[in-house]
Amino acid sequence: MEKMRLRRKILLLLTLISSVIYIGWRIIYTIPTSYGWLSLLAGVALIVAETISVIEAFEHYRNMSSAVIPEKPEIPLEWFPEIDVLIATHNEPVELLYKTINGCNHMDYPDSKKVHIHLCDDMDRPEMRDLADEMGIGYFGLSENDEAKAGNLNNALEKTHAPLVVTFDADMIPTHKFLLETVPYFFLPRMEKNKDGLWVERENVDEEDKIGFIQTPQSFYNADLFQYNLHSEDRIPNEQDYFFREVNVGRNRTNSAIYAGSNTVISRQALEEVGGITVGTITEDFATGIEIQSKGYRCYAIDQALAHGLAPTTVLSLIKQRERWGRGCVQTIRRKEFIFNKDLNWRTKLSYYASFMYWWTFMRRFIYIISPILFTVFHIHVVECSLWELIIIWLPSYLLYNRTLRVISGNIRNQRWSNVVDTIIFPYLVFPIFLETIGVKLSKFAVTKKDRSTINSESNLRYAAPHMILIVFSLIGLYVSVRDAVIFHSFGNIIVIYWLCVNLYNLTMAVLFMLGRTNYRQYERFDAEVDVRIILPEETIVTRTCDISEFGLALMMDQSQLIPVDETCTLRIHNERYEAEVDAKLVHVIQVENQVKYCFEIVSCTPADKRKYYQIVYDRGHSYPNYLSPSVTVLDDLRVNLQGRAFVPMQSNRKRPRILLNQSILTSDGEKAILRDFNYKYALVEIEGGHRDKLSLELESGQFMELIYDERISVFKGPNEGVYHVENAEVLVSSQRFQKLMESWIQEKQKINHDLSELHEATDLDG
Repeated sequence: MEKMRLRRKILLLLTLISSVIYIGWRIIYTIPTSYGWLSLLAGVALIVAETISVIEAFEHYRNMSSAVIPEKPEIPLEWFPEIDVLIATHNEPVELLYKTINGCNHMDYPDSKKVHIHLCDDMDRPEMRDLADEMGIGYFGLSENDEAKAGNLNNALEKTHAPLVVTFDADMIPTHKFLLETVPYFFLPRMEKNKDGLWVERENVDEEDKIGFIQTPQSFYNADLFQYNLHSEDRIPNEQDYFFREVNVGRNRTNSAIYAGSNTVISRQALEEVGGITVGTITEDFATGIEIQSKGYRCYAIDQALAHGLAPTTVLSLIKQRERWGRGCVQTIRRKEFIFNKDLNWRTKLSYYASFMYWWTFMRRFIYIISPILFTVFHIHVVECSLWELIIIWLPSYLLYNRTLRVISGNIRNQRWSNVVDTIIFPYLVFPIFLETIGVKLSKFAVTKKDRSTINSESNLRYAAPHMILIVFSLIGLYVSVRDAVIFHSFGNIIVIYWLCVNLYNLTMAVLFMLGRTNYRQYERFDAEVDVRIILPEETIVTRTCDISEFGLALMMDQSQLIPVDETCTLRIHNERYEAEVDAKLVHVIQVENQVKYCFEIVSCTPADKRKYYQIVYDRGHSYPNYLSPSVTVLDDLRVNLQGRAFVPMQSNRKRPRILLNQSILTSDGEKAILRDFNYKYALVEIEGGHRDKLSLELESGQFMELIYDERISVFKGPNEGVYHVENAEVLVSSQRFQKLMESWIQEKQKINHDLSELHEATDLDG
């Protein structure tokens, strides 16, 4: 561990030295001063962008290389205080709030009477009041609210009293352990570890040492647009994971963890000292966190995801969300209350200035894209240097910079994906951030839409217009650079060619993102194994789910079962915490290798079972990656996207499992036949001389399979093949002898397939 830390420090030092040398060289020697004012302006813009990038990167390196991660103390159960849980809603639908409230009602706490849950509705809607009554929680309606979310929460704070306050957005569903994993941190000033590693109460407690808030990650149970539109749900983490699990945790070092407005536990004393949630800014949570820190409170971000919500599902809502965040950050940092705040530690203030600089990333991204275009297409010099100077000075700095970012940042994000994300949204943030910086404020803002009923099914190609224009100019620039390199042996263009290719990749990914992707699911599906009992009139089938959603679930079975079609059956679903009983209907069956997947749609259940079932579904982490997949190269990115767009998923309507058998069998007349496949309702049979109107197949179990030819379904089969309706299917399925026979046939078929596979592998090796 010490060697690793030493290597990181050496790497960081080398990167710092090379970056300082590079920036110094760029400022002193490479600004194009002899090509006119336009070249000078473009050159200065590029060097400013590079300098700010280096400063921001080193602020991040510094935080990550010496991150402060608090350890949760173990406290006596009686220490857990009363706590107010405030769920803020503006215009979200009832069903969305139902899930959030249900999650809050199931949070564990030593004394549940100490937990007071309130729905804070600044629209004062009757349906929300009814929902609160139904769920047994408090309700604060606010009919006239001119202060947005801040006014809504402040209204609730005036009417509550608990020493700790939890804030949740309308869509954020907490897991059962949310309170148990966050509340103990507030007792860090009173607790310490003894020499045996046990938590004990401090003999001397510093009354000035107080915890202001604990911020947990804003995690999402649906794929965000970057994952979904780029066909990368199983390859990259949610885009916000990088901020909440790395960047915000790294900010603990300078006591500048950002209060994100949801999934947070806050000290009421701290809120009272700063006058409640800050008003007059469009990101009231960001400003409130700064105010609390300026009062001397320690504030921590932790990387444990304890609540999960809905990421924006449309490009427009994503853009509006980021514009609001960016404007809010700039607006807060520009305020004189921040600039002249003497109570704010200078390290904390510097960290927040780095946050301000982050929102200029999108202007920097535009500069990085336009600079090689200006040089190659419009002959405007942006740098004055030789190829060898770039190789000697720029290349080491560039390689060390990227290497350090990979080492320090873990495996949640890499430089290439950061550039892709920035390229996608930069056209729509450059001007809003610039306008906010010079004091032109946004007159009003819209709450990010969190209604999953809106399906993202259309292309947003109009949003890709800026990217496509830049692609055209980049291609022209690439042609000019390659032509000059070939004709005039201008090998100095190699760096420019590389630069243009990198930009073209980022711009191409942006266009692919904007092409959109049809979302066929209205409700999110979780990969989960949960015990299930299927209650049928004649038997009970014990199995497990392979995935589960709000309105359906899929069960994987080793052998096929005859489950009634278009009839409801009872499913008893349970895990270690919850048990629910629902009525469900089989909607389709899929053969998956050697197993059969049965997909059910939930038809009805009691209110009590609905609450328990929702907890089975949502009281868990998301099903998406926490870290980058190893297959995240440039070629992989392009291949995955092209393949994903070429493939159109087909919805199966099959409601019976088709079992491939190819089993030789005799008819009752002694003729030889081959039972090709069977799905309990139909059988595909091959017999010499063509089909028969009726067939009776003699089974090894001493039974007969009675078949009637179905001409309609048999149209596209071979000359000797026919599809037959199984007349005595129910009799066969209820027979233990028949089930054992089917199992032996399936095992025999699997063995043949396995032997053939080994034979093919051996043949390939010999070849």
